[in-house]
Amino acid sequence: MATDVVIVSAVRTPIATAYKGSLIGVDAYELARVAISAAVERSGVDPSKIEDIGFGESMQGGGNLGRHAAIAAGLTNLPGVATQRWCASGMAGTQWIAANIAAGMIDCGIGGGAESMSTAPAGSKPGPDGQPAMWLPPANPDDPDAPTFNMAHTVGDNTARMAGVTREEADEWAYRSHMDAIRAIDEGRFDNEIVPVALPGGGEFSVDEHPRRNSSLEKLATLPILNPMLEGAITTAGNASGLNDAAAALVLCSREFAEANGLKPLAAIRGWASAALSAPETGLSPSVALPKALEKAGIGIDQLASVEINEAFASVTVAATKTLGLDRDIVNVNGSGCSLGHPIACTGARMIVTMINELERSGGQYGAVAMCAAGGMGSATVIEKL
Repeated sequence: MATDVVIVSAVRTPIATAYKGSLIGVDAYELARVAISAAVERSGVDPSKIEDIGFGESMQGGGNLGRHAAIAAGLTNLPGVATQRWCASGMAGTQWIAANIAAGMIDCGIGGGAESMSTAPAGSKPGPDGQPAMWLPPANPDDPDAPTFNMAHTVGDNTARMAGVTREEADEWAYRSHMDAIRAIDEGRFDNEIVPVALPGGGEFSVDEHPRRNSSLEKLATLPILNPMLEGAITTAGNASGLNDAAAALVLCSREFAEANGLKPLAAIRGWASAALSAPETGLSPSVALPKALEKAGIGIDQLASVEINEAFASVTVAATKTLGLDRDIVNVNGSGCSLGHPIACTGARMIVTMINELERSGGQYGAVAMCAAGGMGSATVIEKL
């Protein structure tokens, strides 16, 4: 890259279970404001020197979530742009800011994303009879092999079939994800990255609530297959990600800006890439995006100390780990989508935040985060701990 892009702060809210969890009364706009405000405060950057914001949104009905949150946070100088790459929206917002900095168009900006499944609006459009019918924007043209609104089929089961992932492998991955997330919580591994959210009824929400302490392989094995009509289907509610609410934000700048303003960089973004396959192959996309990002970064896969591949479905992460020849012990060491949850537009940014802290904890130098995104897309980002 023409300009070295560094991260000077990285925060996220705790992740709540949608519809019945702690954040059912807090919408995505407020979650975004909380994360953005905390990221700016922790960065030490003069807010007047921040030039733009790229913020992911996917299920909030459109609009410019980042601009709204910037105004609410008193950052009225930030124009903002909304990024929509489904599950990778928060990663896309961060990459968009990094690209502007690398190109010399801005010196400092905010990336991230937010999702509130609990408060996501539902739209409507005229049905075949002309009467209003519930409508959500489709990720891809409907396909018998990739039903638009059945991600368990389109992503979870297709990936398992194409990559040869068994039910037992998916359940084992999901179980370990819960145990790793619980350990991370108990050991305080997330404490540096989480900013609490004040609740409307008083008190605050400060600890991820989705991981299950009482999970077991035996319990996971009893859960019903979500698509029993499909031959070889393996996906259950237990080896799939949750529906969740959260936000994450990062302040990025050029290395020169950081030095001139006395800022201490946490990490540098070394490269990123996105890729696309056919819609039925969505869950295989991390295996394409990650090598592409590593090539852009000039870093070998054997140099990675830690990797996170979002568990949209456990089959996706099992498949990518096998395909890329990754050491299981460096993948999702603090849990991921099956345990922490998957607040869609937040997750890509959340993974970068968590990876920065994991490299600091473990002493690793390079880390990478990768994920699939609806419609056959995938995206990955490579960072270096400074």
